[in-house]
Amino acid sequence: MIKKKACDFTLMIVTILLVFIGIIMVFSSSYPEAYYKMKDGYFFLKKQMFFSALGLFAMIFFMNFDYRRFQKLSKLIFLISIILGLLIFTPLGTEFHGARRWINLGFTTFQPSEAIKLGSIIYLASYLSRKKERIKYFFKGVVPALIIIGIACGLIIIQKDLSTSATLGLTLMIMLFIAGMKFLHLTFLASIGIGGAALAILKEEFRIKRILAFLDPFKYKDTVGWQLVQSLYALGSGGIFGLGLGKSRQKFFYIPEPYNDFIFAIIGEELGFVGCVTVIILFLILIWRGIRIAINAKDLFGCLLASGIVALITVQSMIHIAVVTSSIPPTGIPLPFVSFGGTSLLIFMSAVGILLNISRYTDLDRS
Repeated sequence: MIKKKACDFTLMIVTILLVFIGIIMVFSSSYPEAYYKMKDGYFFLKKQMFFSALGLFAMIFFMNFDYRRFQKLSKLIFLISIILGLLIFTPLGTEFHGARRWINLGFTTFQPSEAIKLGSIIYLASYLSRKKERIKYFFKGVVPALIIIGIACGLIIIQKDLSTSATLGLTLMIMLFIAGMKFLHLTFLASIGIGGAALAILKEEFRIKRILAFLDPFKYKDTVGWQLVQSLYALGSGGIFGLGLGKSRQKFFYIPEPYNDFIFAIIGEELGFVGCVTVIILFLILIWRGIRIAINAKDLFGCLLASGIVALITVQSMIHIAVVTSSIPPTGIPLPFVSFGGTSLLIFMSAVGILLNISRYTDLDRS
């Protein structure tokens, strides 16, 4: 019997700081749209604060919920997440900006793809820890894992959400590699994945246009390159110390939904290079503590579960920052803990709660 200890205090504080920064920046970046469209400048702030409080309760709950129970519940959790994903094709499903990705609960909306992320990480960690001897063999170990990945990512792809599917797919592949998959198998699957992504891009005209916008955003600054150009303007005008909190110009209907997919650009404009580096450092500390927890986990399931959660946070935050800085083709993906979005915030804070619980069973330096 492993004695339960205190949780990783550093990880908890960093998470709360990121959520706090998110509340401030969501309020600042959303005020113009909330005021003119919702007739309430505090509309997005109130929703973000509500889900931040809910997320805090979820984080505390999972911090005290023995993570080892997830191994027994993994199939049920994965099944529930898949059922939630299928509900978007029922009358409960609601469309926004031409995409059907949300379930309308009446008082709010819920994005099932966020639940699928955590559900598939838990189930794959359970599978890999139970079949650890098979993972070296392609057909015995890797193929069944690929079926799990295919179901989870496929359900998100049919929602026309390639960026979220790619984020989850890359996260689960990292888990496979950590579990002991051969590098040759990883290279083969990576080649197939790149080919599949290229095919998915070529099938949709709007994705081809995004590639063109990435290659030369200023050439298409009045059409598909608009978001990237405005994002670069925001980052450039911020300079070292920023224009000042609340003084962004690009949030005044230049960048669409600046409180979500391009919130890092508003951080750069208002808080400057210093603000951007501060946020990146907080993410690096969070990732570092998560890796330490995974390395020191007492069992393989805990190690893989922690690795999956850290990989998801790492991949998603990197993609968001890379898009905003025009380092990769534009796509819509929120910055974990910071961007507006109740479902995303709730799931990520729950995931950190699981990480904190794993840390309570490790020999970790908590100073």
